[in-house]
Amino acid sequence: MKKYLLIGVSAFVLGAGSMAYVSSHALASANPSAKTYRMLGLFGDVLDTVDHQYVTPVNDTKLIEAAINGMLTSLDPHSGYLDPADFQDMRDQTRGEYGGLGLEVTSEDGVVKIITPMDGTPAAKAGLKPGDYITAVNGKSVLGLSVNDAVKEMRGKPGEAVTLTIAREHSDPFDVKLVREIIKTKTATARMDGDYGVLRISSFGEKTTDEATQAFEELKAKNPHMKGLILDLRKNPGGLLDQAVGVSDLFLQGGEIVEQRGRDPRDVERYNARPGDITNGMPMVVLIDSGTASAAEIVAGALQDRRRAAIVGLTSFGKGSVQTVIPLRGGLDGAVKLTTARYYTPSGRSIQLTGITPDLEVAATREEAQEVANRAFEFSEASFQNALNAQEGRVRAAPHEPAEEPPVGFDPKKDFQLVRAEDVLRYGSVAATPKLPKPTAKLAAIINKARVAEAKPPLEKTPIDK
Repeated sequence: MKKYLLIGVSAFVLGAGSMAYVSSHALASANPSAKTYRMLGLFGDVLDTVDHQYVTPVNDTKLIEAAINGMLTSLDPHSGYLDPADFQDMRDQTRGEYGGLGLEVTSEDGVVKIITPMDGTPAAKAGLKPGDYITAVNGKSVLGLSVNDAVKEMRGKPGEAVTLTIAREHSDPFDVKLVREIIKTKTATARMDGDYGVLRISSFGEKTTDEATQAFEELKAKNPHMKGLILDLRKNPGGLLDQAVGVSDLFLQGGEIVEQRGRDPRDVERYNARPGDITNGMPMVVLIDSGTASAAEIVAGALQDRRRAAIVGLTSFGKGSVQTVIPLRGGLDGAVKLTTARYYTPSGRSIQLTGITPDLEVAATREEAQEVANRAFEFSEASFQNALNAQEGRVRAAPHEPAEEPPVGFDPKKDFQLVRAEDVLRYGSVAATPKLPKPTAKLAAIINKARVAEAKPPLEKTPIDK
């Protein structure tokens, strides 16, 4: 059976949680046409011209690698080329122990953007946030660099310090000093919050299913009267498909978890749960947000479709594609990371672009609610200009006011989304949970009012998945 990579958010990883699995299967290519041969000749002519006439000597290897990567990244944000060093780093990260800062990053308009800092890493401890931009490393600008090149500027020996210059909205640029660490990633942890267990999964690496099983069993043994379980997948960028299937299987008695469909209509793989629920049917809620991506969306979608858990939080990232990592000459020439399939939830939903819509939409803070109202697309798969389409013609929900946000006077030290998840467990369902007053209309309502005045269709305000 092939195993696949679900890159969390088109990211290259700096000691991050977007893991990979190396497929040993190469993909067969079509026979080149005469036009293809002519274009390859054109490439050779351009390379020769640059080699002889550029103002300074050039490195042909770097030029060719950049051309290969440019070809692949033009397909979609998640395809790309890994040189031999990057390929080895990716394999080390998958094993769950590596040197780094604990950042997952991507590139947006030539600027390195933080997707998420991983739990317990130098980046998380330094207070870096999703949506922050990295503009310089040790005083050297990284503007305009590819993600791979920017990451290389940030790498170094464990124990050495690195200074990142951060641009954050509503703040002047500032420097953050971090010390690189050998990061031993533990992707699953568990704790009690009152009467309810909270199982936090930060990413999906090779050991996640085993770690989640152990964490839950230890928690249950210490708290035999636990009344419910909250699976926290917020800011989880994804990882390995088989681990997403494994975690979903922990809570299901059987049936389909996810379906994978490739280019050929006959290329379909279905993954099913085995009998046995480690919680013995304990009530569950899954927490998600816009940083919940890829493999994490598989888990949320499966538990939602199978009516095993209610989903609370914000619409997920919407990364519903599968990447296969194909070694070149056994890895000696690096590897190609290529999008090869889409995945679908048990009800047949493609999550690509649209994401998982929560059963109870809850913003973590009033500021986050404002962001959703003003610019819901900004932190999602749909924000990438060359993102793979949704195939079904569906679109992501437009900016709108989230159904709930922390009320005035809510203690900012508390986790509002977690509080509402516990309310759902306490009342038995989303439908039975008393709803809070709808937040005051924000910019989205103003825009809609203006559009109505201009006789234009209003922006959609309801979730896409009904």
